[in-house]
Amino acid sequence: EPVFFPPAPDEPRIQFLKSFSKSTDFTGAQSAITSFIIGDEEALPILKPYGLAVGKNKIYVCDTQLNGLEIMDTKDGSFGYFLPEGRGRLKQPINCFVDSDGFLYVADAQRRQVIIFNTELDYIGEIGDSSTLLKPTDVFVAEDQIFINDISKHSIHVYDRISRKYIKSIPPASDDNKLFSPTNIAVYKDKIYVSDLGDSKVKVYDLEGKYIRTIGTIGNSPGKFSRPKGIALDEDENLYVVDAGFENVQIFNKDGKLLMYFGGSYKKPGDMWLPAKVVIDYMNLDYFKDDVDPSFNLKYLIFVTNQYGPDKISVYGFISRKNN
Repeated sequence: EPVFFPPAPDEPRIQFLKSFSKSTDFTGAQSAITSFIIGDEEALPILKPYGLAVGKNKIYVCDTQLNGLEIMDTKDGSFGYFLPEGRGRLKQPINCFVDSDGFLYVADAQRRQVIIFNTELDYIGEIGDSSTLLKPTDVFVAEDQIFINDISKHSIHVYDRISRKYIKSIPPASDDNKLFSPTNIAVYKDKIYVSDLGDSKVKVYDLEGKYIRTIGTIGNSPGKFSRPKGIALDEDENLYVVDAGFENVQIFNKDGKLLMYFGGSYKKPGDMWLPAKVVIDYMNLDYFKDDVDPSFNLKYLIFVTNQYGPDKISVYGFISRKNN
């Protein structure tokens, strides 16, 4: 039976579609004749995923135990490890982002840098060093600027996308609405959203760094947070927030009102086990459309990483009934 959120008798809004925990979950099992000719394929495991990013036809997963990334290609159905050497070598990739040119940015907490790769996955540069980025936890590229969370300096560092030169930090040192432990960041239109793990809130700033408002607060009821981590926004400015404590994702509208939540501590597929990242994707719908219940249309995809359990990468669909 399909897994819907909210459950019946409420009208479904989200459907759990599938999960990936090893390469063959994505590529499919070998046929008997292929196994006979070339031998059994060894499944590559997804070990301990944290960050995730999507580009055209590709899904990138930061794996903190692999010290590299898994890359899944929705065009050719391939799965592989990305373990660059030399100056591009990764030590502890936490989060990643793909910009409009297809360049991959990886926030590496141990290297204390954001490492940049081109569309061919060749190393082309980095941002920061041990004196300027003490512990980068997330990176986001928007408005020709690179936004980097630094959990050690309690701030967001902003760099020019072309020159990679430092511009400013958000919030200013004198701002009363400071950040305690910024873990994840999302930029949409003219706003910067930051999950502050140390304050159990999501804080919103404009592009100049001026504080706008706060969403949520510490608590154990819907609309409140225990350990907010990954955040994402859909095209209607609905905010998705992963909570590693509640092991769910809560959805708020653009005014900060709670709409619904999905997930929960793991008991069955569709639940979560120490989730870390949530990503909204409008580009790779065709690959997953056959997993959608035939009574519904697929509007967009929701990826959630789980650091533990049998479903390391869970894929959900935001759906609407066909007769509506």
